[in-house]
Amino acid sequence: MTTETYRDAWGIPHLRATSARELARAQGRVTAIDRAWQVEVERHRARGTSASFLGASALSWDVLVRRARLDDTARRCFAALERRDPETADWVRAYADGVNAGLPEGAARTPEFARVGLAPGRWEPWTPLGVWLGTHILFAGFPAKLWREEAVRHLGPEAVGLFATDGPGTAGSNGWLLSGARTTTGLPLIAGDPHRFLEEPGVYQQIRLSCPEFDVTGLAVPGVPGIAHFAHTGTVAWAITNAMADYQDLYRERLRRTGAGVEALSPDGGWHRAARHVEVVEVAGEAAVEIEVIETERGPVIAGGPEGLGGLEGAETSSAGVRGPGADPGDAPSPEPSGEPATAVALRYPPRVTEDLGFSALLPLLRARTVADVDRALDAWAEPVNVVQAADTEGAVLHRIAGRVPLRSRTNSLRLAPAWEAGHEWQGWHTPPYATLENGVAVMANQRGPATPLGVEFAPPHRAERIRTLLGQRPTWSAADLPAIHTDTHLASAAPLLDHLAGLDALTPEATRLRESLLSWDRHMDADSTEAATYAALRTAVVRRLAAHPAFAALTEPPAYPEVLLPWMSLTARIGFALEHLLKAEELYGIDRRETVRAALEETAAAPPAGPWADSHRVAPWRALPEGPYAEPGLAGDHDCVNCTTAVPGITDLAARGPAARYVWDLNDRADSRWIVPFGADGVPGSRHHRDQLPLWLAGELAPVVTDWTRLTLEHTEISEETHV
Repeated sequence: MTTETYRDAWGIPHLRATSARELARAQGRVTAIDRAWQVEVERHRARGTSASFLGASALSWDVLVRRARLDDTARRCFAALERRDPETADWVRAYADGVNAGLPEGAARTPEFARVGLAPGRWEPWTPLGVWLGTHILFAGFPAKLWREEAVRHLGPEAVGLFATDGPGTAGSNGWLLSGARTTTGLPLIAGDPHRFLEEPGVYQQIRLSCPEFDVTGLAVPGVPGIAHFAHTGTVAWAITNAMADYQDLYRERLRRTGAGVEALSPDGGWHRAARHVEVVEVAGEAAVEIEVIETERGPVIAGGPEGLGGLEGAETSSAGVRGPGADPGDAPSPEPSGEPATAVALRYPPRVTEDLGFSALLPLLRARTVADVDRALDAWAEPVNVVQAADTEGAVLHRIAGRVPLRSRTNSLRLAPAWEAGHEWQGWHTPPYATLENGVAVMANQRGPATPLGVEFAPPHRAERIRTLLGQRPTWSAADLPAIHTDTHLASAAPLLDHLAGLDALTPEATRLRESLLSWDRHMDADSTEAATYAALRTAVVRRLAAHPAFAALTEPPAYPEVLLPWMSLTARIGFALEHLLKAEELYGIDRRETVRAALEETAAAPPAGPWADSHRVAPWRALPEGPYAEPGLAGDHDCVNCTTAVPGITDLAARGPAARYVWDLNDRADSRWIVPFGADGVPGSRHHRDQLPLWLAGELAPVVTDWTRLTLEHTEISEETHV
């Protein structure tokens, strides 16, 4: 069997092999060579062993992963995959074999290994499933339920609506599909950008996979075989955004310790044995930490234990008044049994229940030739739950939800469900909804839409409405035209704060001038805009003043949840992302918002920003090994812009999240497609292709997708006999 590795001008790997299995091995090998440090960090994070070389800063994550039983879930899902779909299991095994083959070379060229004294480890067949789990376990935002619990506890049921960000700052994406009636070629176009943590190297890997069965170009997840999210096979293309579905539950558990172990109170009124064991987490430079791992009939306990959980003790547990649309009288749980409060929180998530991560969709997606093929493949999709758009060279289009969402009580979706009460069990699965195009266009930007029955909070409609408005400005579009939409900076969510400004009077001369400047501003968060910088400074001042108000004092104390979950509990961040709602609400706990905005305006006028928005709004990429102070380039955009570079109002103007890739898939000619990632194809600092795409990404430009093998450089050829384990 023969495999060949080619590179284009950007160092992007183009792989060609004589079988799908050998191609998977080649993909694993080249990923390990290009991204050795990244994939080894992800392997350790999936196993809960990253603190062993990253130190105490990684301990909270490792403890969560151990307690949530991610590694065990990955093993179970792979064992089930071997039973249900042995071909895919063998294909995944080949990828892991390829990673093992490439790791020595990749680690030798990557300085981080030497910095921490880490030797590359061994990938098991289930490791890619663990990486997928670790990447997406927080993607659905189950910690938001912990926040709602605290908000309702201290402020009352109305807090759920007031603080509904309708767009948590945890995940998102833009995507749009144009039918052939709206393009210059008469065949569809798909474009968009996933919004994820800006990591270095990036969370997506540009790659091409070619064998006699398929030839697919797209954005892969390093450490996982195939191309799941964004791809073009030549005859069909697809892309996804986060559906904002709610498919993970948190249960309040009452636990007690017995001579034989730990028991949990169940709805039948009986105490049932919980699985329990102890694990040791190694921590570089510090003593190892021993943790107790407990799993009830609902799921693994991720916080607390038989001895209690401070964040829950004394909490009000009734959900009366917190019932959303479609709730029934049985949705509201009764208070806990008198005497003892809940002592722990258990997480229930689909792969732990079904032993299925949806990997059986991956090979059929690569083999897809039509929209119908993609549609059938997505029936096997599990998580994360996505909105999918697809189109093919026959002009067919698809707009659907893919993934597994349990049917259960509305209370489960909003807050923590009491484990000892009936009515909170999972009772099957939602049927994934489909949607249609309107005027030849479908837009997905995490807003309410076809996924509405599956979720609680969605993104504000601003990005979706802006994309539709821009697409409506001309009758037809070409692939070359669409990147201009990626970088649009209009900020519709600025309206409520600016409306408050318009009603102010009796201001100092400095504040009056500042107000008039902002009221005449075009509301674009452009990199060179001083008005954008001033607006952001005013917004920060308003958020901080609201967060400091005595009405919210009880929410400033972090509850006793694991440290890794505390960002979801940040009052300042919650106010920052929900500011639009809070400023428009009829009443806000007696807070005088007019005077709050006035004081913030005077504060900002006294010390306005000295430069444009890009001076403070800069890229802040996550690195597993933090470095010293570094100067990253400035950015345009903001959280609610189409160019979604997310600052956290009230905390920082830096953008840790943003477009982790941009793409345009042309169904008329794949060679007219284009793509870009924030940094580059190579994960090794200082290498030629480590950051060579950054200037294009900053400028909103995309690199061409190369499909002509004669324009590529052959780097590696391997001839071997194909073997099956």
